[in-house]
Amino acid sequence: MDPNVLNNMLVELKRGTQVLAVLSQLKQNQYGYSLLQALEEKGVSIEAGTLYPLMRRLESQGLLTSEWDTTESRPRKYYRLSQDGLKIYESLIEEWQRMVKDMNRLMEEKTI
Repeated sequence: MDPNVLNNMLVELKRGTQVLAVLSQLKQNQYGYSLLQALEEKGVSIEAGTLYPLMRRLESQGLLTSEWDTTESRPRKYYRLSQDGLKIYESLIEEWQRMVKDMNRLMEEKTI
């Protein structure tokens, strides 16, 4: 078995779950680094170079709102789910649960 093929497949599989993972952590305000830490603590690793463009895209789609906090010595941009983002997140959860159920059913089938 070519390990590169497996690695590429795993990267592709994880990429499909990143939006759901990010949305799940934005019910309260998070800035980029705090979001990276929160995901990492829960076993989900996303590179900063992937996360920041993803958050900007989600914001441009109206799923996130953001605001700058300049009260600290380092200004931070905080993100949070918008009302539309919360609705989309809830719909994605429902679809995810259906997909997991379907995939589990497929994986339980005897092959050979």
